Amino acid sequence: MYKFYETSFKNQPPTFREKLQNLSMAYILIILILASLGVVMLYSAANGSWHPWALQQLLRFGLGLCVMLTLALIDVRFFMRYAYVFYFVTLGLLIAVEIGGHIGMGAQRWINLGFIKLQPSELMKIALVLALARYFHSSSLQNIESIKGIIAPILMVMFPAFLVLTQPDLGTALMLIFTAGAMFFAIGVQLWKFGIVLLGGLISLPIVWKLLHEYQQNRVLTFLNPERDPLGAGYHIIQSKIALGAGGMFGKGFLKGTQSHLNFLPEKHTDFIFTMLSEEFGMIGAVFVVLLNVLLIAYSFGFALRSANYFGKLAAIGLATNYFLYVMINISMVLGLIPVVGVPLPLISYGGTVILSVMAGFGIILSVNINRNINIGKE
Repeated sequence: MYKFYETSFKNQPPTFREKLQNLSMAYILIILILASLGVVMLYSAANGSWHPWALQQLLRFGLGLCVMLTLALIDVRFFMRYAYVFYFVTLGLLIAVEIGGHIGMGAQRWINLGFIKLQPSELMKIALVLALARYFHSSSLQNIESIKGIIAPILMVMFPAFLVLTQPDLGTALMLIFTAGAMFFAIGVQLWKFGIVLLGGLISLPIVWKLLHEYQQNRVLTFLNPERDPLGAGYHIIQSKIALGAGGMFGKGFLKGTQSHLNFLPEKHTDFIFTMLSEEFGMIGAVFVVLLNVLLIAYSFGFALRSANYFGKLAAIGLATNYFLYVMINISMVLGLIPVVGVPLPLISYGGTVILSVMAGFGIILSVNINRNINIGKE
């Protein structure tokens, strides 16, 4: 309810030198360590080869690092000024995917640009956060507390979520909704409204179940009982649990994971890379990765609380929540705590658009921190 820490405002943006001085080196170091672990694991996934994944990931991370640092040094008011433009352009890309997108692994989620397959749904995770942050920053508390005042942001969430769901990509659609929900909560939307949405969701579950694709229904049923189809839908999670258990406390050693290197573990370079890491480096390695991510998320929310303007606060909260959902969903998925939904582990899993969008999100969070004392008027 606009209950954030009070900080003094400044009208003049920091100089370029001040921006460099205010870059959080600890934050960047954590990102570098996680990305390095990702390259190491992709090198292992290819049985000790830089091809086809590790070198590509290293190059993409290098590009992402440039994107992050560039965005970090941009005035945070720039992101607010063009938030709606970015949102509607990304929405247009989602519609373009529906019309003639690239199909891979049975899903139509990409636009083939030749040098990279662009996944607009990943860009929407940033665009939606910025658009909502601008809307709420420009609104009054009275407007937000009214039903009429939250209709527009709800539509801003539901339209792209519906487009992503039809690709089909249930995991990303849910991430968009949950990230938006965190921002709605942070800005002070009353709890009874969340209760109505939750009740409506529970009532509509039978309808939603019928609308799910057969493979999505199988994922839920497999989550409830992985042994129902051990060689089919349950194969992924069964092999994941075997690999997790095989790692023990200290792991089997680098390049020595049997489940992954004997190809029992599917998608070892993407969705199930945390499982491979756990097999090779054991519980110690897995906990180390989790702690690094917890520290990164804590820094992100800390930057949000330090910001003196609501746009910066909300943008950082939304982007930090988005990253948290990546990590929480992926690790919970490979542990068998939730159904398999195809969400990668950022900075570690192989991916093009994902790593660039995540790094862009970090850059905006750093910009929020650097410009934390800037006064942003309502537009």
